[in-house]
Amino acid sequence: MNSKKQLICAATALAVASFSLPAFAADDELTWHGITLYGTYDIGLVHQTHGVPRTPDWGVGMAYLIAKNSNKSITTLGPNGLSQSKIAVRGKEALNDSLAFVFNAEIGFNPQNGKLSDGPASLAYNNGRALTNQRSAGDSSRAGQLFNGPAFLGLSSNDLGTLTAGRHNSVLIDNIGRYDPMNQSYAFSVIGLSGTTAGGGYTQDSRYDNSLKYNWKHDMFRVAALYHFDGGHGSQGEAWQANLGLDWKEFSVDVVYASKDQGVSAAALSTAQAKTLPVGSLAATVSDNTSWTLDGSCTHGPFKVVAGYEHIEFDNPSEPLKVGFVGLGGYLFAVVNNTAFPHTKKLDVSWAGVKYLITKDLDITGAYYHYDQNAYGAKPCHDRSEATCSGELDAYSVRLDWRFAKRFDAYAGAMFSRVADGLASGYLHSSTIDPMIGLRFQF
Repeated sequence: MNSKKQLICAATALAVASFSLPAFAADDELTWHGITLYGTYDIGLVHQTHGVPRTPDWGVGMAYLIAKNSNKSITTLGPNGLSQSKIAVRGKEALNDSLAFVFNAEIGFNPQNGKLSDGPASLAYNNGRALTNQRSAGDSSRAGQLFNGPAFLGLSSNDLGTLTAGRHNSVLIDNIGRYDPMNQSYAFSVIGLSGTTAGGGYTQDSRYDNSLKYNWKHDMFRVAALYHFDGGHGSQGEAWQANLGLDWKEFSVDVVYASKDQGVSAAALSTAQAKTLPVGSLAATVSDNTSWTLDGSCTHGPFKVVAGYEHIEFDNPSEPLKVGFVGLGGYLFAVVNNTAFPHTKKLDVSWAGVKYLITKDLDITGAYYHYDQNAYGAKPCHDRSEATCSGELDAYSVRLDWRFAKRFDAYAGAMFSRVADGLASGYLHSSTIDPMIGLRFQF
């Protein structure tokens, strides 16, 4: 069954489960007996001074951030500017006065063609193609699975917190969502689009199959933890994350530690590799990654100020993966690099932003994002001769968001991004400006 048929079947099943029921909740949600159907549809018009043709596979849809293959000026329809289009169902069923059964299952899709979001498929399309002939592409934890977002069930206690099992958003995704000034927008946020920050190094690790997750809140304190079991086929390597948060009056602060063994970063095959290796296979860089994050916010009147910092370290894996392993989404990795880091790669990610509430339904936000990479190759370098040289990325964005109706908002904004030295190695261009206007419907 192809991905479009899967999406239609899943959407139909979810719709039947809700719409055939005799009544909805008083607040007009599509809810019956604690089961809620919800979703998002987000599409807009984008111009890129140095762009790449749109992909039908990658959930992001467009390279809103400067990429290695960013080339000619492009004006086109672009998906998911503010958030991932999705359809999902969640539920909560009380077992007694203090304990409830909970579940959630989410399908992320491309709003222009209905295809399931599949980052690795976008990379596979570019196998063997010159940069000037490629489409937008990016690795992703959404790899063509039917439920490519969270898919879990568990128990929630008023006093003891919530424990769930299945496929989860990382603790880092939750943290970034709380402190990204652009709310994890693809079109206006580096940390929303790339997944590097939310994955603690690699975007595939922003969501975990085969995992347990715990959340607890009491008074001003918040605690969260996640453990991922080593299970192979996209779940290789153990991982764990822990978060401690504090809310006090107008202030909020969180600290997160994350560790992942055998993290995988997928990439398209080179021209030479594509001639001899299986069609649709990919290349992988494998490493053991650790990160810690500190971020916070302050709200005062119509203003909200947020800032954050994450330090990520990449080392060669203590247990290398073999050529030909099957990864996330069932993709075959025919090229595997277990020795990409002669020295520890250190990536520092920082961001800050201000949101101003013009009216209760209209706000404007400005944000700044920065990457700082050390030189981690066999020989130190500080230019763009190698990707292992030290380098920087900077991005500036502004966005106006108008919630003109109960379930609709219209938005307009732009992001300027640039790379330098090692982070610009092999790029056709080093900067782009990407203004966009769009419309989002949420139910």
